[in-house]
Amino acid sequence: MTEANNMAGVPEQVDSSERNATAAVRRPRWGLSVLDLVRIGLLLAGLLCVLTGLLPRDEAADNMRRIGPLLLFLGSVIVLAELTRQAKVFDVIAHRLAILGRGYYPALFVLCVLFASATTILLNLDTTAVLITPVMLALAVPARIPPLPLAMTTVWLANTASLLLPVSNLTNLLAADRVALTATGFAAKMWAPQLVSVTATMLCLWLWYWRRGRRDTDRYLPPEPIRPQNAKERVLLYTTAGACLLFILAIPFVGNSIGVAATIAAAIAVIAFAVFDRASLRFSLIPWRLLVFVVGLFLVVPTLGRLGLSDLMHTLIGSDSGAAGAFRAAGAGATLSNIANNLPAYTAGEAVVPPENHNQLLALLIGTNIGPIVTPWASLATLLCLEFCRTHHVRVPMLRFVLTGLGLAVIGTTGAVAALLIIG
Repeated sequence: MTEANNMAGVPEQVDSSERNATAAVRRPRWGLSVLDLVRIGLLLAGLLCVLTGLLPRDEAADNMRRIGPLLLFLGSVIVLAELTRQAKVFDVIAHRLAILGRGYYPALFVLCVLFASATTILLNLDTTAVLITPVMLALAVPARIPPLPLAMTTVWLANTASLLLPVSNLTNLLAADRVALTATGFAAKMWAPQLVSVTATMLCLWLWYWRRGRRDTDRYLPPEPIRPQNAKERVLLYTTAGACLLFILAIPFVGNSIGVAATIAAAIAVIAFAVFDRASLRFSLIPWRLLVFVVGLFLVVPTLGRLGLSDLMHTLIGSDSGAAGAFRAAGAGATLSNIANNLPAYTAGEAVVPPENHNQLLALLIGTNIGPIVTPWASLATLLCLEFCRTHHVRVPMLRFVLTGLGLAVIGTTGAVAALLIIG
């Protein structure tokens, strides 16, 4: 199927997936998808580990206390982002950026990179995967833009732009807690790796997906702007946008209370919808599938650590606090992320990194954030982005996806770890 044929098949799918933007896959009204069953199975396996004593109850309770604030943040920020999408904030921004590019692909490329990077950094990578991906693919239709470059921009930047702030990625929250860094302190350590990572992503995106030889046209058609149609839509648009801005501005000041800040921002959006569009407030807004997956993960991975995984990770990562240890940790994290998934790769690696080896832990984080772009299952964000490509009939050639992802993973991870070591 050519990209032109892909675009011709998008409109019908856009409406359907936009109404179900938080769903990872299409499912019957009362049914569960295969991914849902996997997540529930992981939780049941974790509970079984506790009940059988494979994981001591005290250790399990400590893990749940540790991730409790993270789950509050994750659930709240996804609700906030979904209501913001329903208020068409992301659509308004995407169309305005395309208009600002005035039909020039280089300008659109830079603007799309900035949009996807800012969303990932400030609102979490899952927001980019679940909400920005369908918005960008929907933009391809009225602007007559080949959808594959837009898709790959969100797939890659959902991962590679997730280094700068603790809120950008669940693994960042875990790492910031481990090394006792505030949001500003974390950013001070990770700004250089993040800059290198995004720069490497831009170079690879342009070379392999955006340049003239990879698309069919020299110019695109700037779309019409999206404007609120009535007072209700204006109120929801400005209120949810204001709630997002409030959350973003609070990030440097709230410290460990980031979950509370996200909850307050989400509550503002919920109240606005309760007054003006109550029908949009559904139980499905709560990302229970993601929360179930994380809880199960933090019960199963520690159990596997007791059964030999920790010994394997220690062999791969070592305990060298210098440059060699940092590159080993990053390589092990990236490799295991693409074999399994980045969350278990990070949690298993974190368990064996000595507490005083801060740079080695942050290098592991870099590997598990930038690296999961080679295989489709390497991170939840990658999986979700590719699922939206499927539902929008956007063909992603898998061999090309793997080879280009491998190139970026190697270049981006190596460069980002080097930047981390240079700034100390």
